[in-house]
Amino acid sequence: MRKILLIMIGLSVGLMADFTRDAATGIVTDNKTGLQWQDNEVGSTAHWQDAIDRCEALELGGYSDWRLPNFNELISIVDISKVDPAIKDGFEHTASSYYWSSTTFERDKKNAWAVGFYYGNVSYDYKSIYYNYYVRCVRAGE
Repeated sequence: MRKILLIMIGLSVGLMADFTRDAATGIVTDNKTGLQWQDNEVGSTAHWQDAIDRCEALELGGYSDWRLPNFNELISIVDISKVDPAIKDGFEHTASSYYWSSTTFERDKKNAWAVGFYYGNVSYDYKSIYYNYYVRCVRAGE
C-alpha cells in the first residue's frame, strides 16, 4: 500500500503542469520557480530602455512589481521542441520574434541579450532606439 501511494504521488507531481495560465489576468505562473509572466497580449515592440520602463510601469493582476526578465529567466520559457512559437505550454500570446532581456552583453555593453521565439534561438543587439523587440514582463510571484 505504501509503495502504491508513493508511486501515485510521484505520478501526480510528474503530471503537474509546469506553467498555469490565469485566463482572467493573462498571467502565466511557473509552478517550479514561482515566477509570474505577463501573457495578456503580444503588444508592440520597443527599444531596450523603453522595454525596461514599460515593465516597471506595468500594473497587471493587481501587481505593480513587474520588471524586464533577465536572460536566464527569459530563456527558461523557451521550448525548443516547438516552432512558431517556441514557447512552453501555458502561454497563448507570443510573437514568433525576438524579446528583450534585461541582461547586458558583457563584451559590448552597448548591447543586450534577446531571445527569439520562432525557433528559440538567442542573440544580442544594440540597446539603441533603432532596435526594437517585443516585451514580456515578469515578477517574482508569491
